Amino acid sequence: MKIGAERSTMARAVPTPATRAHRAVTRAGTTVKRAKNRRCVVTNVATPSSGAQKEPAKRSKVEIIKENSDYLRHPLIEELATTASSISEDAAQLYKFHGGYQQDDREKRAFGEGKFYQFMMRTKQPAGKVPNKLYLTMDDLANTHGNGTLRLTTRQTYQLHGILKSDLKETFATVIRNMGSTLGACGDINRNVTASPAPYANKPEYDIAQELAKDIADLLAPQSGAYYDVWLDGEQIMTAEKPEVTAARMENRHGTNFEGSPEPIYGSLFLPRKFKIGVTVEGDNHIDVLTNDIGIVVVMRDGKHVGYNVYVGGGMGRSHRNDATFPRAATLLGFCGPRDILYAVKAITCTQRDYGRRDDRKQSRLKYLVESWGMERFKTVTEQYYGKKFEAGVELAPFEFPTYLGWNEQGDGKLWYGVHVQNGRLRGEMKKALRNVIERYELPVRLTAQQDMLLTDVDPAWKADIMATLQAAGVKDASEVDALERLSMACPALPLCGLAITEAERGLPEINARLRTTMTKVGLAMSDDLVIRMTGCPNGCARPYMAELGFVGDGPASYQIWLGGTRAMTGVSSAYAERVKVDDIETFFEPIFAMWAQQRNAGEFFGNFINRVGFDALRAFCDSYVPSAAPVAAAAAAAPTAAAVETVGRLPRVMIERDAFEALQAYAEKKNTTLTQATTDAIRKMIAEA
Repeated sequence: MKIGAERSTMARAVPTPATRAHRAVTRAGTTVKRAKNRRCVVTNVATPSSGAQKEPAKRSKVEIIKENSDYLRHPLIEELATTASSISEDAAQLYKFHGGYQQDDREKRAFGEGKFYQFMMRTKQPAGKVPNKLYLTMDDLANTHGNGTLRLTTRQTYQLHGILKSDLKETFATVIRNMGSTLGACGDINRNVTASPAPYANKPEYDIAQELAKDIADLLAPQSGAYYDVWLDGEQIMTAEKPEVTAARMENRHGTNFEGSPEPIYGSLFLPRKFKIGVTVEGDNHIDVLTNDIGIVVVMRDGKHVGYNVYVGGGMGRSHRNDATFPRAATLLGFCGPRDILYAVKAITCTQRDYGRRDDRKQSRLKYLVESWGMERFKTVTEQYYGKKFEAGVELAPFEFPTYLGWNEQGDGKLWYGVHVQNGRLRGEMKKALRNVIERYELPVRLTAQQDMLLTDVDPAWKADIMATLQAAGVKDASEVDALERLSMACPALPLCGLAITEAERGLPEINARLRTTMTKVGLAMSDDLVIRMTGCPNGCARPYMAELGFVGDGPASYQIWLGGTRAMTGVSSAYAERVKVDDIETFFEPIFAMWAQQRNAGEFFGNFINRVGFDALRAFCDSYVPSAAPVAAAAAAAPTAAAVETVGRLPRVMIERDAFEALQAYAEKKNTTLTQATTDAIRKMIAEA
């Protein structure tokens, strides 16, 4: 199976590969001269040039901040010690590398008092593995130092929102001392390494993938000690890594390292932009492996681990009205053996470090380097750092998209239980119930790339009690959740994300219900589903460009619609429509779903259908479509979620007193449900009791 499709090469000049002598003085995309004061004076970057440049090359402001920070220390250390509620832009850029963002809660601003600053902290959990002790710590911190909720991310980590600056050091120190880390969770560095989280004891390829995720995380972790200087005042915490990881980091036969530097791989400038790596097994694309800068697939043959297929150049981020930015699925680079994979990853990372653009952050991701150079040139340069040739990639079985939800056998006599967490937000009674069972049975957990949670190592004798505890708190089994919701996910967006244009996490549940009602109206059954993803801006954190249906915020209560992603998440979708208003969801999607219902082949997924008929035919059908007068009765009767939404048209709007609205909000959070459903339940109860 061929997976990953390369776009046509962009027509622009590219730099020639560096010679070994040139590489000896070229690092982080710049040629440098050592001045007497030992500062790096930039003389050129890896962009087209003829001969030596006379003027220093342009670099983004962030590059200067990194260079002057003493490996991510200053001015963050100084500003954390002040009584101000926020930190400067320079310090905020460094804070990202340590694992978080400075945020402004737009909905808590007081008139005349400016921004309401708070901080988000993100952990690093390779393969989504969370020890029992760390889970309980994070649950406690959410209550004592956060906003009472925990957010599970699309990269298998936690986000803790609502931390005040005065609590930052204590929060970070608590995580570090309880088997956790946040180092490199954000910033221009290798982010959390994802991997298929299924805890199979009888499928060794899963353990190989998860172990490799941990090894890569160790290999590319910052080494200078700044993390401990900032958060523990220099106190060191004992960590351990495999000897082969240390050996791979320090190996410098092919000019990959900064000799004598506290950061042998990163140097003082780190990477040009964020860097994401994912590891999976053949046939399992739970993690969207092709959306990563480096995607790795474990290859087994006849029960033996023979090596890895390696893919490069994936990435989701883009900007509206900027065609030079685009989402891209990773392209096959080649195959390497089990002992070579760490060196291959290091070589790719160093190629991006030295040739990724540092003048324009919108063009700094690895995907743009791969796109501009083409795969052959990229492979040639990477192989100079690797010290050998990549072998031809191995033919793989087709990918599928598992969710891991519900009860499953691990293969060692124990079970795991996959819990659906709506858009990854743990709160209210659900959060309390999960804490109870995880603490009671000392369960480790795993976070999925679909923002869900796996309770692992469950003795079958505990199953009934776990189910009773969760059901008493209103936690639904995955089989009770509409497949649209089960297969959807959204980024946090408003009110905390500074990049958000519109809603995502808070808006998607209601839109899912409205989409289900619309599907029911045109005759689609409850068993008909599709992968839906929503982001509040075009940066793509929830990977909407791979989904069968992607909502990308392009204005207040407005979305760009992307169609044509596949169920297996192996190709990028395309923009179908601009500025679709939330109020127009039903009228916009009814003809699209009607065409799918009427013209699909047996068992044809929505994304495959869109790709088969094409946008021209879809638009022609929509233009000539005459809305049906009434819903299909049989399908409507089978749709339990449809009652929360009008069958025809958009949701009605009513005015209520503020205290009633706030009470509904509190009730919805406690019951871990949407405001729409909470309101509907309250009104029905009142009518029934009248």
